[in-house]
Amino acid sequence: MRRATVSFLSKHQFKLLRYSIGILFIWFGMLKFFPGVSPAEGLATDTIRILSFGLIQKAVSIKLLAILELGLGVLLMFTKEYRFTFWLLLFHMACTLTPLFVLTEVTFKVVPFQLTIEGQYIIKNFVIICAAFVLLFAHRRESYAE
Repeated sequence: MRRATVSFLSKHQFKLLRYSIGILFIWFGMLKFFPGVSPAEGLATDTIRILSFGLIQKAVSIKLLAILELGLGVLLMFTKEYRFTFWLLLFHMACTLTPLFVLTEVTFKVVPFQLTIEGQYIIKNFVIICAAFVLLFAHRRESYAE
């Protein structure tokens, strides 16, 4: 049993990582299509308002974010072209980190160490960023091997 598990994970580790992140993006993206359902809705729309200098309205921004996240999830799960997906994911993750700097009153109880729930929600994105780099280098190795 252990040998079969190790063999399976060794063979499919990067695919499992891509699918798990893809499911996460699809799930979170879908929530944003339904007003008041996503716990990140307020934080996301406030951040987009700041980053767009107020040019993008809340209702539009949350739909655009939902489409972006859903698209990222689909790309992660169903495309072999990872380079574009990687850069899109990195752009999105960079944007999700900005509330730590522009909305510190929402993301920190005490700067710089005591995070609010919203801040913790953002910090977990560092794991996704690291996983994206792992997938990028795995994809490069696969591309060179072909």
